[in-house]
Amino acid sequence: MVNPMKTILLFLFTAIVATAADWPAWRGPQRNGITYEKLFHPPWTAPGPKQLWKTNVGIGCATVSIARDRVFTMGNRADTDTIWCLDAETGKEVWKHQYPEPLAPKLYEGGPNTTPTVFGAAVFALSKSGKLFCLDADSGAVVWSKNLATDFNITTPEWGHAGSALVHDGRLLLNGLALDKNTGALLWKADEKPSYAAPMVFGNYVFLFNAKGLSIRDLATGKRIAHHPWTTSYEVNAATPIIEGDKIFISSGYNRGATLLRFNGATLTPVWENRKMRNQMATCILWQGHLYGINEDVFTCMDFATGEVKWTGGDGIKKGSLMMADGLLIILGDKGDLIIANATPKEYKEVARAKVLDGHCWSMPVFANGRIYCKSIPGDLVCLDLK
Repeated sequence: MVNPMKTILLFLFTAIVATAADWPAWRGPQRNGITYEKLFHPPWTAPGPKQLWKTNVGIGCATVSIARDRVFTMGNRADTDTIWCLDAETGKEVWKHQYPEPLAPKLYEGGPNTTPTVFGAAVFALSKSGKLFCLDADSGAVVWSKNLATDFNITTPEWGHAGSALVHDGRLLLNGLALDKNTGALLWKADEKPSYAAPMVFGNYVFLFNAKGLSIRDLATGKRIAHHPWTTSYEVNAATPIIEGDKIFISSGYNRGATLLRFNGATLTPVWENRKMRNQMATCILWQGHLYGINEDVFTCMDFATGEVKWTGGDGIKKGSLMMADGLLIILGDKGDLIIANATPKEYKEVARAKVLDGHCWSMPVFANGRIYCKSIPGDLVCLDLK
């Protein structure tokens, strides 16, 4: 069973971290897509919120991480990846690290799929083909680097690696293995093919949504504790697992659907399963007992405990993405519409909407320190000032 005291301590720790208003990794400091920073109801009218700056960082699906007044992201130009560190106030380059990497477009524009993870003085970034870097956060100097394919014999998924790294208790966790965060040395390796989802940690367990299903492993040793088969077309399991107490929610697209599982410390038991929430890419937000997310291309609210759909709505969101701040949903539609909506199971209701980007948008919007960052796959990154 999940240790209740550890759950309480985790909550207290992450609540303290969240007050800093930084967003240092994929889905934020608590890995749940939620910040508790105050989001004043947007007063904007056409053409929308004030644009503080705009730049282009290269093609890719990476979103941004925010730490210490710096913006970290990735992109690709001319078969070269760039890991960027930008000034959050101006968008100007602080440093960049570049390396050869194929753009590898395949039914989309291509480029890096993961988002850099900032932890202490280090930045961890993973390329599509499995090039892994630990960089100095201040200078961009390489501390260590690995290649998942050649160093650890990790199979590269068909559309490239997409699970952003998680740092926990001295370990750097990826979808398939754990490394020493200081050296990159291998601590353990899973015997399952990775898919596209980012890992999650809860208590003494790491949750890996891999190519064949959900695998729960011992955080320290990597020993598999439980597994729930979940196969999809093209082995695409991309949405991050959502953990609430002893319940785990997973969802996949390609008409696969979703399931809620109960974990008792040894086995996984289905609570419900349906095809009413099919997260092909973007992960749902769990808020006050309800899931808010994209069912293939329809924005949907679902009861977490039962799987009952409460409503559908939201024109133009389609394959976009979302996060939450101050009890409000922040949504970036796949054509560049920024939408603020109430998070309530009663109805879909928008507070504000503005066109902030052109081009294809799949990357999660990020709200941190009074600013919203939105990025398109072609690489346009815009910073909107809500202060």
